[in-house]
Amino acid sequence: MKLKQAGFTALITVTIAVILLFLNHYNISTVPPLVLVFSRWLAIAGLVLFGLKKKSLTAWILIAMVVGAEIGHDYPDVAMKLQVLSKVFLKMIKTIVGPLLFATLVYGIAGHADLKQVGRMGWKSILYFEVVTTIALFIGLAAINISQAGAGIKIPPAQHEALPDVPPQSTNDIILHIFPENIAKSVADGQILQIVVFSIIFGIGLAMVREDKRLPMLHFAESLAEVMFKFTNIVMYFAPIGVGAAIAYTVGHMGLGILVNLFQLLATLYVALLVFLFGVLLPIALIVGVPIKKFIAAIAGPVSIAFATTSSEAALPRAMENLEKLGVPRKIVAFVMPTGYSFNLDGTTLYLALASIFVAQAAGMNLSLGHQLLIVFTLMLTSKGVAGVPRASLVILLGTASSFGMPTWPIFIILGIDELMDMARTSVNVIGNCLATVVVAKWEKEFHPSEAEQSFD
Repeated sequence: MKLKQAGFTALITVTIAVILLFLNHYNISTVPPLVLVFSRWLAIAGLVLFGLKKKSLTAWILIAMVVGAEIGHDYPDVAMKLQVLSKVFLKMIKTIVGPLLFATLVYGIAGHADLKQVGRMGWKSILYFEVVTTIALFIGLAAINISQAGAGIKIPPAQHEALPDVPPQSTNDIILHIFPENIAKSVADGQILQIVVFSIIFGIGLAMVREDKRLPMLHFAESLAEVMFKFTNIVMYFAPIGVGAAIAYTVGHMGLGILVNLFQLLATLYVALLVFLFGVLLPIALIVGVPIKKFIAAIAGPVSIAFATTSSEAALPRAMENLEKLGVPRKIVAFVMPTGYSFNLDGTTLYLALASIFVAQAAGMNLSLGHQLLIVFTLMLTSKGVAGVPRASLVILLGTASSFGMPTWPIFIILGIDELMDMARTSVNVIGNCLATVVVAKWEKEFHPSEAEQSFD
C-alpha cells in the first residue's frame, strides 16, 4: 500500500469514528457503546498504517497522542500506570540539556572569538524578548477583564488537593537566582538560566586565552555538541511512547467532565493565546521575512512534544537541531534559544497575567488598573527560568498571591485544569522562542535557509 492510499484509509476511518461520535453525542441516533469503541480503534489502526508508510517521527508523535488519549478514555486504570514512561522520556531529555547548552554556547562564543557580536546579540535578544512578552502580558490582562471568568465563583466547601507553601520572593532572591554557585548543582536542578550565565562567562574566558590553550577545549566543546545532538536522535526514538503515555495519564486522571466546569477560563486562555499567535507572532514573522512553511515544518515536532509533556525543556534539543537545519547558525541558536527560555516565556507570561486577575475576581477583589499592572509586571519578573519545569507557573502564582495578600483557594480551582492550560502556554513558549531565534539571525544577516528540502524529524 502506498502513502496516498494509507492516508486515504486513515481519513475514511477517522471520519467514520467522528460521525458516529457526533450522532451519539447529540442524540441524533443511538450508537451502541461497543460500536463506538470499535470505530475509534479502527480509526487508530488507520492512523498507525499511515504512520508506517509516512515514516516520520512527527507523525508518530501525533499518532501516539491520539492513541494515548484513547487509552486514557477507555482504560483509565492502565493509563495511570503509564506515567512512568513519560517520566523516563523527560528524565532522558533533561540529561541532554545541560551538556548541550554548555557545549553549543562555549563553542559559539569562543569558536568565533567575536565578543562584540555576543554583546550585540545579547541586547537585541533582550529588547525583542521584553517587547514581545509585554505585549503578551497586556493581551492576557485584556482577555480576563473582558471574559470576567472569575467573577461570581463561590468558595468551595472543602479542598482535596494540597498546594505547596511558597514564600514571597524578594528582589534579592530573584537576582541571586540568576547566578550559579555550583555548576553541577545548576545542571542537576535544571536551572537553565544559571547554566547559560556560566557557559557565557566560560566561553568569553576561553576566547581570551592563547590559541594553544583555547583549541583543545574548543575541540572538546564542538565534539560534545555533536555527540549530544546524536544522543538526542537516539532519545527521540522513544518520544512517541513518552508523549503517548503523558497524554494517556492526563486523560486518565482528569477525565472529560472537568472541561465543563472551567470551560470559560480555559476558553479565555486559548483564545488569548490564538490572538497572540496570529496577531503578534505571525505579523512579526511576515515582516522579518521568515519562510513560514519551512518554519512550521521545523517546529512541528518540538511543539507537539512540548504540548504533550507540558515541558519546554523536553522540546529544546530537537528545536535547536531543527533551527540549525532551517538555516540559523549554531552560535545564534545556542545563544538565543536557551536565553529565551528564561526571558521570553510568551505563553507563561500571558497565562500568569490572566490567572492572577482570575484569582482576584474569584475572591471578589476590585483591583484598579494600576494595581493589576503592578501584579502582572511582578509576575513577569518572577517567572524567569521556569520553562523547563512542568506546572511551575502554579508555584509562581502562589508566591505572587502571597505577596499581594490574595487568597489561595481560587488557585485550587485552577489546579483542576492547569495541566490543560499548561499544554497550550508551553507550546506558545516554544513557538515564540523558535521565532525569536530566527528574528535575531535575520537581524545579524546570518539566516541562510537551505534551498534543498530538509527533513525535520
